[in-house]
Amino acid sequence: MAYNWKRFFLLLFFITGAALSSKAQQERTYCNPLNLDYTYMIYNAHDDISYRSGADPAVVSFRGEYYMFVTRSMGYWHSKDLTNWTFITPEKWYFQGSNAPAAHNYKDSVLYVAGDPSGSMSILYTDNPKKGDWKAVPAILNDLQDPAIFIDDDDQAYMFWGSSNQYPIRAKTLDKNQRFRPSKKTFELFNLDARQHGWERFGENHTDTVLGGYIEGPWMTKHNGKYYLQYAAPGTEFNVYGDGVYVADHPLGPYQYAPNNPIAYKPGGFANGAGHGSTVLGPEGQYWHFGSMALSVNVNWERRICLFPSFFDADGLMYSDTYFGDYPHYAPAAVNQKGAFTGWMLLSYNKPVTVSSQVDSFPAPNIVDENIKTFWLAEQGDAQQWVQIDLLHTSSIKAIQVNFHDYQSGLYGRVPNLYHQYLIEGSVDGKSWQTLVDKQQNRTDVPNDYVMLEKEARARYIRFRNIHVPTPHLALSGLRIFGKGTGKAPAKVSQFLVERQTDSRDAKISWQKQKNAQGYNILWGIAPDKLYNSWMIYDNDSLELKSLSKGQDYYFAIEAFNENGISERSEVKKSK
Repeated sequence: MAYNWKRFFLLLFFITGAALSSKAQQERTYCNPLNLDYTYMIYNAHDDISYRSGADPAVVSFRGEYYMFVTRSMGYWHSKDLTNWTFITPEKWYFQGSNAPAAHNYKDSVLYVAGDPSGSMSILYTDNPKKGDWKAVPAILNDLQDPAIFIDDDDQAYMFWGSSNQYPIRAKTLDKNQRFRPSKKTFELFNLDARQHGWERFGENHTDTVLGGYIEGPWMTKHNGKYYLQYAAPGTEFNVYGDGVYVADHPLGPYQYAPNNPIAYKPGGFANGAGHGSTVLGPEGQYWHFGSMALSVNVNWERRICLFPSFFDADGLMYSDTYFGDYPHYAPAAVNQKGAFTGWMLLSYNKPVTVSSQVDSFPAPNIVDENIKTFWLAEQGDAQQWVQIDLLHTSSIKAIQVNFHDYQSGLYGRVPNLYHQYLIEGSVDGKSWQTLVDKQQNRTDVPNDYVMLEKEARARYIRFRNIHVPTPHLALSGLRIFGKGTGKAPAKVSQFLVERQTDSRDAKISWQKQKNAQGYNILWGIAPDKLYNSWMIYDNDSLELKSLSKGQDYYFAIEAFNENGISERSEVKKSK
């Protein structure tokens, strides 16, 4: 009998289509912190501290694709969609990794990079970053920390830099055709003014009144003929680390402070921080802002990468949307979604947890407390370890994020062949189980693994079963379950009060706590239709907000949320 080739190709078509559909499904959403195979840092040889970190991301497009350069990562990442990233070990690179790197795409012909940790550096360049055959311009630029290269449309090149609690963001012009020779003149552009701008004050929640904040990490974005020079403050280890912006008509100024600063700010929730980043134009002409989130458990410089959609409003104000900033959002490649919040709520917050074993100092409830700095530690790291969460009600499961923590890992530098393997199952009754996530054969490093389920699942119980971790210990800082509960969303918040303090950089905000609310979002901005900043708060009824600017009027609103949804937003209140 003749072989039915038509039937064969039809079957192949459906199999291929199903595989592509599954892959496209995974690319539709993402969740902060980003799931990258972060590099273990090269640390002081006298201190036996092992930690992996990703910080200070410089992300640029090049020939329709994207490259991300991250502090001391021994290489860089490549992506076609700003969501799925593959690490590149280049042929030639800084042997100790780049530090707070600069990156610039010159007319899709050459990619420039700089950032030697010593502060003295050549500018590297290549026309083939996938291969990584980097060459160095035969010249050394000195005394640069946190450099930023920018070449304008008229071919005039600039170097911006700054990382100090004393000196301002500075700049020099560079002669691109003469080995990037710098101008003799140094241009001082702007510095922190914490006496005026509350968000620039040092410390957790901006509460350190002794030490001055750091200004660092400049990044230039040109939009509609304006120059938006971004900068980070007040310190990378704090929950309030963010990016602000000054705006000018010329790269060397004069610069004007943006009244809606900070433009990237995420002080509340599971993972905090949004500073020292970069802004890149992605699919469909949508801007995206990458930044650094603080982990800061093993050392202050332990960090993760985050991603937020960014915009320019009708008045030319730049801002990033960090609303529900560590919940699932639609990915850059998701057509017409522009990074919007999916509406999937957190089902696992403070729910009952049972585990196979635990070290008493690191108990099981740390898995569901929405704090990336706390973690559960199993007695062993073997395949006998498991976690079970009781969601208390049968719910609709949409996505799951597994955040592994490095506890005494003993790993340093770029370690090959790291991988995590696990299985996640769901059950309605705690007896019959269905597979939700099967990573038993996974061979990739996924320290902050995020999986959107191919098909919505119904479950009350969620069980994580460890198969393999690349570290000596199994530790989880969060097993986060997203979807929708079957109950009611909270009611509109009442007794919402905003009291601007004598020091007008501060405001005391209070409200009536609701029994069925997990938490609240405080939103504020410089106009009723410009509530661009938000602060997520769990289980509380007040906030000491110290992020405001003197002499600036603000508008505030509040909403409550739980696993079932979000309340109606309050009326907007003005505070002078």
